[in-house]
Amino acid sequence: MAGADPGTHINELLDRLAREAGPQARETADELVRSVVEFYGEGLARTVRLLRSAPAGADPLAVLTADELVGDLLILHDLHPEDTLTRVGRALDKVRPYLGSHAGDVEVAGLDPDTAEGPVLRLRLRGSCDGCPSSTQTVRWTIEEAVARLAPEIAHIEVEGVAEAPAQQPLLQIQPRPPADAPGAPPPPAAAPEPPHWHTLAVPVLPAHDHATRVADVEGNALLLVRLPGNLYAYRDRCPGCGAGLRTAPLDGEFLSCAGCGARFDVRHAGRGERTHLEPLPLLEEEGAVRVALPELLGAGP
Repeated sequence: MAGADPGTHINELLDRLAREAGPQARETADELVRSVVEFYGEGLARTVRLLRSAPAGADPLAVLTADELVGDLLILHDLHPEDTLTRVGRALDKVRPYLGSHAGDVEVAGLDPDTAEGPVLRLRLRGSCDGCPSSTQTVRWTIEEAVARLAPEIAHIEVEGVAEAPAQQPLLQIQPRPPADAPGAPPPPAAAPEPPHWHTLAVPVLPAHDHATRVADVEGNALLLVRLPGNLYAYRDRCPGCGAGLRTAPLDGEFLSCAGCGARFDVRHAGRGERTHLEPLPLLEEEGAVRVALPELLGAGP
């Protein structure tokens, strides 16, 4: 659009939309334009602030790409100095300490940039996730969130290499397809879990030092936070054995003991116990900020 006034052209398009689709469509389009302008305005404001406050001799691109919003704008316009796989690698480096607590690691198995839906990243998990289905899902969510924040152009992530919980088979099945309500019919396949909601935790709710615990309330959900040297861990505040809260559970090294039933859980290794697991929650520590995810069903159950 060389020589054209972008503002005038946008208004012409909005007027045309109002004539062809009606006033309601025009209102929606106006709101969309305002949102886009605010988004780019915030990006420009951050760019100015970051460059003004950058230390002498700092690389301007490094300063800008360290900011998530500005980095996203650079990616959107193909101006980011790092390619997709480099940023994916940085994201995986952020979560590797967390994956180690689940007896696992992750590697890139491939990147297909040319699918119809957009770039598809294939990752391979190594390890067992301690045999805990909730630990497996927690690892997946944590990886997906870390990658989304540094490589938002990735449209889909395929994760392989961790066995899911085995499906329970019916003891006897005579008909090839018994009615859904027939005795002994296998249960319908479980729906895929809803994606979690991520929340930033304020410093006052975090454990103040190593070998300390704290229970935080996030949207009515009680979360047990445990700080061990090198890492912070988040679990549902509920003993899976007796249902008691863990607010007063003593911490002996890396093991948490339920004050209600005495069951012991390995905090550093996904909360595994002798017969069951604590329920781990996805957690990311980035540049001093702590973010935790709340799955939809957190708090459900006895």
